[in-house]
Amino acid sequence: MVSSTHWLASQCAMAVLEDGGNAFDAAVAAGFVLHVVEPHLNGPAGEVPMVLAPAGGRPTVLCGQGPAPAGATVDHYTGLGLELVPGTGPLAAAVPGAFDAWMLLLRDHGTRRLREVLRYAIHYAKSGHPAVERIGATVESVRELFEREWTSSAELYLPGGRAPRGGELLRNPALAATWRRVIAEAEAVGTDRESQIEAARRVWRSGFVAEALVEAAGRPTMDTSGERHTGTLTGDDLASFRAGYEEPVTADWNGWTVCKAGPWSQGPALLQQLALLPDGFGTGDTAYGSAGYVHTLVEGTKLAMADREAWYGDAAEVPVKALLSADYNAARRSLIGERASLELRPGSPDGRPPRLPVHVRQPAVRPSAVDGVDAFDPLGTLPAGAGEPTVAHDGLTRGDTCHLDVVDRWGNLVSATPSGGWLQSNPVVPELGFPLGTRLQMAWLEPGLPNSLTPGRRPRTTLTPSLALRDGEPVLAFGTPGGDQQDQWSLHFFLAVALRPSVRGGLDLQGAIDAPNWHTDAFPSSFFPRGIRPGSLVVEDRIGGEVAAELRARGHDVTLADPWSEGRLCAVARDPRTGVLSAAANPRGAQGYAVGR
Repeated sequence: MVSSTHWLASQCAMAVLEDGGNAFDAAVAAGFVLHVVEPHLNGPAGEVPMVLAPAGGRPTVLCGQGPAPAGATVDHYTGLGLELVPGTGPLAAAVPGAFDAWMLLLRDHGTRRLREVLRYAIHYAKSGHPAVERIGATVESVRELFEREWTSSAELYLPGGRAPRGGELLRNPALAATWRRVIAEAEAVGTDRESQIEAARRVWRSGFVAEALVEAAGRPTMDTSGERHTGTLTGDDLASFRAGYEEPVTADWNGWTVCKAGPWSQGPALLQQLALLPDGFGTGDTAYGSAGYVHTLVEGTKLAMADREAWYGDAAEVPVKALLSADYNAARRSLIGERASLELRPGSPDGRPPRLPVHVRQPAVRPSAVDGVDAFDPLGTLPAGAGEPTVAHDGLTRGDTCHLDVVDRWGNLVSATPSGGWLQSNPVVPELGFPLGTRLQMAWLEPGLPNSLTPGRRPRTTLTPSLALRDGEPVLAFGTPGGDQQDQWSLHFFLAVALRPSVRGGLDLQGAIDAPNWHTDAFPSSFFPRGIRPGSLVVEDRIGGEVAAELRARGHDVTLADPWSEGRLCAVARDPRTGVLSAAANPRGAQGYAVGR
């Protein structure tokens, strides 16, 4: 079974499975297809965290998030007169992590050769794929920037001066040529599968790909500061990076164990949200779908995300054990009252005082600066290309990132969230067919914070795939695009599965995805220019007028969004008792796709 945010990626992964490949082979093939068919949402020079459970093995995290380059110091950026890392341009580029992570997954857990998994992406890049409408809308939103400054991007995405229309074939011959050259150089080392994969990794980090990326980083480029800057990425940064494995952070809830990436992601925030739930949640005044249910979840989200702002990152020790402890969360739970909180209230795990960035303590609140809505902002207040494209506070889907989940007949499970390096992040590198990413915008230009910009350390990302076990057995892989919304939408999905489990004897994955969803922006956005909307709550209007009215009466600033606008969830599952597989995909936007046999 496969579920992803684009039908072609799902179908290509299914082709790999039908040809005898396993879930990890299929995930790699799908990941590279997503780079082609959702270029406004991810790219090869972006990042990808994964959570995987090999059949019969323990769940593990594969980190494809690159660190800050050696020259990316706070002093360097503030010396340029910057208060925030720009939302676009090479100054915002971390060391690319996605390619090496996919190669590591293929080498260690896959069975197929590099040529076999890349052929699908090469085909669609060379021969073309039907562009989704959002690609053209994204290009139109940055047309002026492309035509005036990022001319290499205009050549690819504005051929003849016109953005791609929905359904038109969109080609990227330079990207196809890049992958063909990588394969040729990898196969030149011999016939051994693993040796070829290792050779491809070397081509990326020290061969022609690395040379082109470094040259691009050194080119003065207009960014969201309104100035042209060069980046800090060097050949040494690329040559030294290796994707790697980590133990997941886990939490138990009602017989389930949920596995997430560490606090260099926002993953533990979902675990905190579960830990904050009161006994008997989902019954009585907090019955599923009621105003009490939504209110409790939203207020818990605010507390967990406040802790994310104060404690999460890769530049300092994070007290994860204390943040997830029963005593700490019991104390935090007592802060949830009958009315919506308008404050940002981080806690003090182990008695340590929280420290928020100055930008958060004295925020320049902008009503439309929600989660990096970049050039799609309806009021036009955000710089073109800024941030991670996601869902606006009016609930309209503007685009976001990507996600895919795969389970195979042997019981291998993988959940991956590719992102970054989207077409509006940096100019296209002409000889490669893709741009650098912008993940450093998530780090603070203030020393001494867990998420301070620090050479060799990862910016704290929002990317947060999920894997869940039931009674110790891997059962469920799920996730969603959506920046800061990811662990809000994922929480609602997981609880819908856990609290309403049965459909013909299995998990009701589709019902959980389809259920009316919500999000709040009542904490600082992770993306430039880091806006915040205290008390905000966006709900799909399918939630019902009575529930919405009660939420307003509790003090929430409720926005009724379009009926199918919140979330882009994917999910696959395996019942270990019967071996039955299931999958579901998001109907919102008519782009996600689940397939299996």
